[in-house]
Amino acid sequence: MMMGLRHLLVTVFLYNFATFMVIPAITDVTMLALCPGKDKCSLAIYLTGFQQAIIGLGTLVTMPLVGNLSDKYGRKALLAVPLGLTIIPLSILAYSRERNFFFVYYVLKTLTAMVCEGSVQCLALAYVADNVPEGQRASAFGVLSGIGSSAFVCGTLSTRFISTSSTFQVAAAVAVIAAVYMKVFLPDSILDDALTVPIISEEKLYITKPDGEPTRNSNGTQIFKRMPSLDDMVCLLKTSSTFSQAAIVAFFSNLADVGLHASIMYYLKARFHFNKNQFADLMVISGIAGTISQLLLMPKLVPALGEEKLLSIGLFFGCAHMFLYSIAWSFWVPYVAAMFSILFVFSHPCMRSIVSKQVGSCEQGMAQGCISGICSFANVVSPLAFSPLTALFLSDRAPFNFPGFSIMCIGFASMIAFVQSMMIRAAPPISSHRGSNGNYAEA
Repeated sequence: MMMGLRHLLVTVFLYNFATFMVIPAITDVTMLALCPGKDKCSLAIYLTGFQQAIIGLGTLVTMPLVGNLSDKYGRKALLAVPLGLTIIPLSILAYSRERNFFFVYYVLKTLTAMVCEGSVQCLALAYVADNVPEGQRASAFGVLSGIGSSAFVCGTLSTRFISTSSTFQVAAAVAVIAAVYMKVFLPDSILDDALTVPIISEEKLYITKPDGEPTRNSNGTQIFKRMPSLDDMVCLLKTSSTFSQAAIVAFFSNLADVGLHASIMYYLKARFHFNKNQFADLMVISGIAGTISQLLLMPKLVPALGEEKLLSIGLFFGCAHMFLYSIAWSFWVPYVAAMFSILFVFSHPCMRSIVSKQVGSCEQGMAQGCISGICSFANVVSPLAFSPLTALFLSDRAPFNFPGFSIMCIGFASMIAFVQSMMIRAAPPISSHRGSNGNYAEA
């Protein structure tokens, strides 16, 4: 099964290596550009939160569109877009990290991430669902996540031992390699004659009138006709109670994850004076634990416990590690919390596997795109809610002395996802009861 996905896994590894590699360094670059010489910077927190909210707003629109277009035009054609766009902002900081270049990067990163953020993951999940039987999807999704975690480890470990300037140069080079590798080696997973025609081509610029006379048509019209309407998304959420419950879990889980991602490094820098090297150490520990868990433990635990129980276990330990971060009393506590990833990494692949079993084979892109769109909505809400809270409790104006208060609030959002996950019951897959025309009402 994995041999058939090897080119996808290599592509995902290279892409994640490039994107994760810059994460430990970007906080120091941001602080140096906005508040040089300081360990606390409310402006940096607000700008990061604003960027996350704008990206979330953009991906809220693009994720369902990307997923739905991939059902028609193929995963490979759509993968080329985020893989290509990712190269642009990385190249800016590879050239220079001075203040003006940082702001150019900030704008370009915000614009490109509206399309790139989550697209590769969404399309990779749909690609796996195309090629893996339902009974093996949870394990396959776990392996896919494990590859992402191994890229996370390799990327952050590389950052630990090279300079900041080299970090962005290597990341940009690897992003180029990922795009070229995908273009050359990855076969498309949808066998459809229509896939031989590119999305933008002269052949698709014409439609035929009732009298048989061809007339020129707009590419934009054709593409946006493929975009699922709000009614389509509502009908998709109503396909089963399992799907709608998984959507709620996805929202609150992502609300917590994005809030933690936007806040944790600023919190650790202000609380324990962490820098690029400490961030990389922390991420390597988390990544190694997650990789071992997803590649070795998850394939054995899914058949024994089921995706629903494993989802709840992952979310429970996700809550626990956020609460431990929030009350960290010494610099070594975050390292202990990072080791919880050996269990909380179960949640995402299990949730995606549950979703994939609730739709037909020709609807995998739309389903994964719908869940990604819901996660994108959480990306909008989370920074607006938690970034001001983080900035307040890390400043001298905090109403009481609890620097990790915002992290604890993020943990409560994760707890809501955990409680909802316990209500999900194993249901028989409904893909066999649905026609290929995507008639949700019949399901």
